[in-house]
Amino acid sequence: MIPDVIRRIDNEIVESFKELFTWLDVSNELMDYAPKNNGWSVRQNVEHVTLTNHYLLILIKKGTNKAIELAAKNKYTGIKKDYDVDWDKLEMIGKTQSFPWVRPEHMEPTGTPTLGEICNKLTQQQAECLECLHKLENGEGMLFNTMMSVNGLGKIDVYHYLVFLVRHMQRHIGQMQKIKLEFDQL
Repeated sequence: MIPDVIRRIDNEIVESFKELFTWLDVSNELMDYAPKNNGWSVRQNVEHVTLTNHYLLILIKKGTNKAIELAAKNKYTGIKKDYDVDWDKLEMIGKTQSFPWVRPEHMEPTGTPTLGEICNKLTQQQAECLECLHKLENGEGMLFNTMMSVNGLGKIDVYHYLVFLVRHMQRHIGQMQKIKLEFDQL
């Protein structure tokens, strides 16, 4: 049911951002450590997350507004009792190297923003996610679908987009955990 879906998404947004914020407090040595696999540092991972969130939030905010418009236009009366997010379908998004993907160049970290700027951006993005979610608390988020090409997801609704954003953050949290393990072994 929608109240359960909203609660779970809300919790996942809050917990994932909370965990991401902890990575902004690591030592400078860990923050800038370049892993042996030539992957991104912690700093690059968190910057990439803010860049990806930026573009996902453009679609999420647009989808939120469209869903609200559709609800008003169609005199939407509320909750579809059997609705649920396809959690399993989105699970792979949160796992490192679970599918092939070439990220767009505009989502590549530049090293330009300071950690303070990254922190401010993440704070703003968390607020935007929660604002969109709570505007759709009666199930309106299922009324508007947008294409998602990543991992062949196809058309997904606004709730799925929010979970996608969370899973993407979790993917990079996992990468940073691996970086820390490697760093700690040095």
